[in-house]
Amino acid sequence: MHLRTYQAALDALDSLPQNAATFVVTKELTPLGEALQFLRRMGYRPDDLNKLNVIHVAGTKGKGSTCAYCYSLLRKTAPQLKIGLFTSPHLVSVRERIQIDGKLISSEDFARFFFEVWDKLETTKDQGHPDAPMPSPHRMLTLVAYHAFLCLDVNATILEALVGGRVDGTNVVPKPIVTGITALGIDHTSLLGNTLPEIAWHKAGIYKAGVPAYTVNQPPEALEVVKQEAEKVQVGSPLGLLKD
Repeated sequence: MHLRTYQAALDALDSLPQNAATFVVTKELTPLGEALQFLRRMGYRPDDLNKLNVIHVAGTKGKGSTCAYCYSLLRKTAPQLKIGLFTSPHLVSVRERIQIDGKLISSEDFARFFFEVWDKLETTKDQGHPDAPMPSPHRMLTLVAYHAFLCLDVNATILEALVGGRVDGTNVVPKPIVTGITALGIDHTSLLGNTLPEIAWHKAGIYKAGVPAYTVNQPPEALEVVKQEAEKVQVGSPLGLLKD
């Protein structure tokens, strides 16, 4: 691509294959194999993302507002830090998804970081899966956010899982600072399953060994799965249950 404008970046983003063509979820799937492959093709190791000091949030309801609250709280209590926020969806501009210190990423920075990622992936297509050498738009935006936050030396980052959690592109951070699950409900059934326990299994995939983990109170059948997954990975302390 010769043009490197913001509009050119949007056009390139729209040209990427949609999620249904690139995102298959099964319990047999190597968690995040595709997302990790894209990350490595960009020249990053998963451990590089630990520098972002991530707060990782998944859920069905309230995850966006929870991320916004954490973002606001950090900016007020630690104004000396550079804080990044990655959320979805956007209302008007795709730039809303990537914010730093209370401001949307600029059009110029979005275009620059987008095409830096694009070029890396274009030149390494032969290393990708033959059926999906380029990421979906959601995955691409996640990669652009990682690249932007690392290049801009962000001190702490709030990441909102886009779809589910276990195999979501936001789940490649090996050691977040803390993880949390908001209220669970039925969503993305074609990808996550038709029942609350199935969906809870996907959301609880963001829990990591040795990392503090929280959840709000959930329907019993969902809470049981969340607790089981927290115990299975041996989260950093007893699972924190936040009451209403």
